[in-house]
Amino acid sequence: MSRRIVVIGAGQAAIAFAAKLRELDTHADIALIGDEPSLPYQRPPLSKKYMTGEMTADRLLLRPADWYQDERVKCLTGERAVEISPENQTVTLGSGEKLEFDKLLLATGSTPKTLPEEIGGGLDGVHTLRHIADADAIGSDIVAGKHLLVLGGGYIGLEVASVAIMSGLRVTIIEMADRILNRVASETTAAYFRQLHQAKGVEIREGTAIKRLVGENGRVCGAELPDGSVLPVDTVVAGIGITPNVELAEEAGIKINNGIMVDASTRTSSENIHAAGDCASFEFRGAQIRLESVQNAIDQAEAAAYAIAGDDIRYKPVPWFWSDQYDTKLQIAGFNMGYDQTVIRRGSREGAQSVWYFAQNRFVAVDAMNDPKPYMFGKRLLELDREITAEQAENTQFDLKSLFR
Repeated sequence: MSRRIVVIGAGQAAIAFAAKLRELDTHADIALIGDEPSLPYQRPPLSKKYMTGEMTADRLLLRPADWYQDERVKCLTGERAVEISPENQTVTLGSGEKLEFDKLLLATGSTPKTLPEEIGGGLDGVHTLRHIADADAIGSDIVAGKHLLVLGGGYIGLEVASVAIMSGLRVTIIEMADRILNRVASETTAAYFRQLHQAKGVEIREGTAIKRLVGENGRVCGAELPDGSVLPVDTVVAGIGITPNVELAEEAGIKINNGIMVDASTRTSSENIHAAGDCASFEFRGAQIRLESVQNAIDQAEAAAYAIAGDDIRYKPVPWFWSDQYDTKLQIAGFNMGYDQTVIRRGSREGAQSVWYFAQNRFVAVDAMNDPKPYMFGKRLLELDREITAEQAENTQFDLKSLFR
């Protein structure tokens, strides 16, 4: 009999897993369970080209409709998994149907944190961004001349702010931490993007928060600040972080620690169940981490496919990520956890530079702004586990190519 492989989730990790497993096992029965009505699609463009209208919904699809038939991958859209039974090896759907599995992949992703109802989180015009429906709702509120309030100065918030400014809105960003990009980037990178947004007309308030959102006839119309003043706004986008979707796994008795715990081959604490993507946590440099990126979703899911096909490989991530804001492309390679030093390498063009991160003199990550070559060199150094000193990284006269000879 063909092995029955079930995937809970229908995003980037699920598709990467299904494609790789079909390559490795031509006979397995593969079923994906997705709670959205559409076929699996890309999420990063939602806050970029999709919101600006440069990319249409059909171009978001990770695979065309006929791919599922050609590869014999059953995609259950608009379905929700409500229970996992590791003992019986079944997944129960909201409809009551039970799917039996020999192997199960949890690719459940994550959910944006929302503002509490008691401070106005339920008002019309208050948005988070995760699904295509969210992007559509935000897009309908992006109207020239209106005032957008972005809560949170992370990458999602900054990307939405750039789209809104280019669409003719007034934009205010409120960040609770003492600076934007506090959790994910150095002060040097944050300063670059602070200056970029302020030059475009964005008002950035760091080290502050809102007391509550004010509504009129059920729709947001302002934000009350701690000093009692009210900032008039027309729309709010909350980019205040995400939470991994672990509820199904936790209820099934699977170990949770900052996500669904997996080993280097993506196995969970429950036999025959694997996890990959935003929802999965794994040991990295002595810490239990999750990586919220397309690269991690793809590579970790492919590692799961190899493990399920019987060929264990150890997943050793070299994270990479990107962000588009105005005419600036940020490219990140590596993971800057625990860094204690940064240096700037100036690019040959105006506005081009890269920030190199070091932890105890060891190179761990690079941020490149409109400067793709240092990014490519830095990424390759990390992949090959080659070293570079801070002095070499900072010195524009030093030939980075020499490190590969």
